[in-house]
Amino acid sequence: MLATMAKRYDQFCPIAHALSLVGERWSLLVVRELLKGPRRYTDLAAGLPGIGTNILATRLRELEAAGVVRKRKLPPPIASTVYELTEYGAGLEESIHAIARWGARSLGPPDTDDVVDPEWGLDAFPALLYAERARGLTETYVIVVRDSTFTVRLEAGCLTVELGAAAEADLVAHMDMPTMFALASGDVPVREALDQGRAALAHGDAATLARFFHVFSFAPRVATPPADRDAPRLGPRVRVETAMPVA
Repeated sequence: MLATMAKRYDQFCPIAHALSLVGERWSLLVVRELLKGPRRYTDLAAGLPGIGTNILATRLRELEAAGVVRKRKLPPPIASTVYELTEYGAGLEESIHAIARWGARSLGPPDTDDVVDPEWGLDAFPALLYAERARGLTETYVIVVRDSTFTVRLEAGCLTVELGAAAEADLVAHMDMPTMFALASGDVPVREALDQGRAALAHGDAATLARFFHVFSFAPRVATPPADRDAPRLGPRVRVETAMPVA
């Protein structure tokens, strides 16, 4: 059985329970780093600028107690201690990606004085992947955003992202970060970005670029009908359909 955390919410709710496990400040960012693979304590500290060593140690102990993280000793000659996600902890990946897409919509592209991790695409493209739209698709894309270059591969809808440019690709596209945000959000059509010079193709065509941003998108993963603001709210927004009995 998973250990319970000290913070509790007096209600039976899976969201409240999840927050009792990973809702403390820095906890989900520790999980974000461990989604990249096992990390030493020093690796985690380097990937979380601004966290105090005492806070990091506390969060790791709490996440271990919650069954989210485990500590493992690597065999010689490395002989280092690493932290990694348990199978239960790795189940947070979908939630982390959903939070990233939601947060990016209001965060917007970085300012010129913002420090951006040069490997940002290793997190961003998995978060943007709309798996249903990628189903069965096999293509390779090289996406160059200012000084950062990533190879994004889909093989029958399965994603891998690598630093650098592949020797062969179906698409090689160049753009800046604001254009990347505008295309992923659908705020600017691909043809308009190309015509205005905000995006440029070194290889491939507009249709392939449009397909890329159809698959890698901020779009909501669950379609909901628009709310009728004038309608009275009488209860939970759950629709139950029942069939008439057959005589």
